[in-house]
Amino acid sequence: MDFTMTPRAQELHENLSEFLCKEVYPAEAVYFDQIHSQGPHTQPPILEELKEKARSRGLWNLAMPHATRWNDAVPNLDYAPLAELTGRSPMLAPEALNCSAPDTGNMELLAMFGTDEQQEKWLKPLLAGEIRSSYVMTEPDVASSDASNIATTIERDGDEYVVNGRKWWITGIARDRCKILLLLGVSEPSADRHRRHSVVLIPRDTPGVTIVRDLHVFGEDPWESHAEVRFDNVRVPATNLLGGPGGGFAMAQARLGPGRIHHCMRQIGCAERALELMVARAEERTTFGTTVVDQGVIREAIALSRMEIDQARLYTLYTAWLMDTVGNSAAMGEISGIKVAVPRMAQRVIDRAIQVFGGAGVSEDTPLAHMYALARITRIADGPDDVHLRGLARTELKRQHERRDPVASAPYRR
Repeated sequence: MDFTMTPRAQELHENLSEFLCKEVYPAEAVYFDQIHSQGPHTQPPILEELKEKARSRGLWNLAMPHATRWNDAVPNLDYAPLAELTGRSPMLAPEALNCSAPDTGNMELLAMFGTDEQQEKWLKPLLAGEIRSSYVMTEPDVASSDASNIATTIERDGDEYVVNGRKWWITGIARDRCKILLLLGVSEPSADRHRRHSVVLIPRDTPGVTIVRDLHVFGEDPWESHAEVRFDNVRVPATNLLGGPGGGFAMAQARLGPGRIHHCMRQIGCAERALELMVARAEERTTFGTTVVDQGVIREAIALSRMEIDQARLYTLYTAWLMDTVGNSAAMGEISGIKVAVPRMAQRVIDRAIQVFGGAGVSEDTPLAHMYALARITRIADGPDDVHLRGLARTELKRQHERRDPVASAPYRR
């Protein structure tokens, strides 16, 4: 295996690095000023400016591994170092490149399973960055870590589907740019547990769709929005079904695999920037007659962070390589592994940086508090650690049984 960046990826990497330094980092303070001064969940003008600049540089839709008539495909291994860079400014860079969740996963589903009409109506404007979308899966009344528990109903009524249910932690649905929802619900209640669900497309302004409340994260009301939503007799045309009836569970798994590795790629970028901030802060501060960076405990924090970031990056690149060469299903064990390992690593590194900054580390004066919250959320989003550990253990047990050498696995005998 070879993790060397291809010429195309290298060119994009240099272009994106320059874009971050010249445009994105200087825009971070402007972004926060704008979201605090205007209405909640309203698109900040600075984001639209950055989107235009990114698009003019060719930094657009880089997260799409599937080519459509509106975009080229980007292999996972090529995208990994680019996504890492966007993770250095997680609130701005991904969306500036039209590579932010949940849109990337929704665009993949529409590219893979959408009809020509569905793609023209929803995929095209998503790829153009004209609208946003939400993926509507998690529910408050069931353990949604097991997707087969989803209880929201999608019932056929003549030429329409009628949707009823309650969802929560629906990212981006309160955003003014959100126009389309991809909802997972039960359409075939008597079928096998993995064939009971379907995905239906619901325009955001459809009657019966009600945002009950915004959900706060660690007491913070995030501009991106994570809402609780109620669906009361929501009617959409039967042509709004995505793929075939009963295919929702398989589509959810197809969507979440790439989404999980994208989270991990960005978390590595968060950790890298946190380490840089930690070192810079330690070098400029003095305590007890010496520079903070010369304290042994700080040097240990720096060394541990460097090792952990590099380990996580190699694990993620290996997983991306597997996804490109043997497919997402064959790489599912590794996808679960990085989904646990990388956010935990990022949380540790960011926490060390916060400790070096002291009170400034938990304030709005640095990106560290937001990065820490994001790392902690990622340990739950797209499947909690516990579920991924369960799946990875199952995969490893199967591997061990298939290749076990009875002599090598036997204990010493005297």
